[in-house]
Parts: sequence; C-alpha cells; structure tokens
Amino acid sequence: MKYAAGTAGRVFYLHIEHGEDPIKIINSFVRENEIRSGVIHLIGAVKKGTLVTGPKEDVLPPDPHREDIGLAHEVIGTGFIRSGDDGPAIHLHVSAGRGGKALTGCLRETAEVYIIIEAVIMEFLGIDIPVVPDEKTAMMLPDPVSV
Repeated sequence: MKYAAGTAGRVFYLHIEHGEDPIKIINSFVRENEIRSGVIHLIGAVKKGTLVTGPKEDVLPPDPHREDIGLAHEVIGTGFIRSGDDGPAIHLHVSAGRGGKALTGCLRETAEVYIIIEAVIMEFLGIDIPVVPDEKTAMMLPDPVSV
C-alpha cells in the first residue's frame, strides 16, 4: 500500500449542459484552474459514451473490454484528478443505467451529456498523484506523494 496525506482545498460545482462532452469539460476546467490533484463526484445522464468495463480476460497486461452507450443512461460517478507528463488528467468511473440494464466502468475518450451532469470537484492540497509506468500491467498507475 502507498498513501499520501494532505488537506482539502477549493471546492467547485460544475453544471455540464446537454450536448457537452463531460470528459472534455472536466479536463479543461481542471487545467484552467490548475487543480493538480483531487476527487470528482457526479450525477446526471449521458446519451453517448464508451465505458471500459474490465479486461477481456483476466491476464496481465489487460486487453480492455469496451461497451458503448448509445441511448440516454442515468449516471453516477466518481474519479480522481492526477498529474501526468502534460499536466493534470482525470480518471473517472461511472455506473450507467437504463431500464433493467446497468454498466459500470471507466468513462473513456468522449461522451455526450443528456440534459445535465452535475459535478463536484474537491481539490487536494499537499498531495501529488503522479501516474507512472507499471511494468507488470503495462499501464500508467498512480504513485501518491505527500508534498
């Protein structure tokens, strides 16, 4: 286990509107406000998007299994803001449901809001969460540091 300790900083409420891309909006907001690390919580709906719902098989390195959202789904999500080589980036997981179907996974690439997504971002102070290459998984994984 690794950990870092810090304090809460600024808190932001975002109202992401119908037709906007929540991934793009949140990434831009984080960069514009120089949020180096933090947590994201959101609720709302998307009508388009792609979720990585796990690996195709339980092997390392993983080959991601993707599911597309093609119709409006209600979503609830949480994620982290971490630092990368080209500035802060978000890692966002959501559960998306429509009728009797539900998907949970990492919201990737692009998505499109249906009506509204409300997001709260809480900045961490005194914590840096860089992502570093992990040899075993062939992925970029977090390596938290108290600063």
